Amino acid sequence: MSPLKFSFVLVIFSFLASQFFVAAAFSQVSKDEAASALANCESVLVSAYRTVLEAEQAGVNVSGLLVRLNDAGERLGKAEAAYRLEDFEATINLANNCSEIGNTVKLEADELRLKAYGPRYTDVWFKLTASIVGIVFVGFGSFWAWRIFKRRYYRRLLEMKPEVVSGEP
Repeated sequence: MSPLKFSFVLVIFSFLASQFFVAAAFSQVSKDEAASALANCESVLVSAYRTVLEAEQAGVNVSGLLVRLNDAGERLGKAEAAYRLEDFEATINLANNCSEIGNTVKLEADELRLKAYGPRYTDVWFKLTASIVGIVFVGFGSFWAWRIFKRRYYRRLLEMKPEVVSGEP
């Protein structure tokens, strides 16, 4: 075999072999990205669930939010299945979709919780302000009444004429 043919075969072989190594390197990066997307999706769903739970404790009807959380949970399950099957593109797409749903549910639950607490906070601030104003009025009113009572008492005391009583036994 001539050196030219040998070098040509060697170049072709190295080119074909490099395709396997490059694919393995790219799939490893995709695998890491898919694992990161799955972890992010799980943390977003946990955070969204906690926010929905807080909204429910505030007295908000969260049935629609729970349905959407279940949908996001199903997508997370499908993403984990795709990860186990090493379909990393589908894993990333499903996990990102799940994260988007979780973030929107979390924002809506926060808004609903704040709307539920809004009248309560307004009521508390109104009662607190009314109490402070009432205490100030009672304080000034008491001081004013004391001054008026004091003036009248001294005026009556000064108008009194002492009586001299003689011959008491």
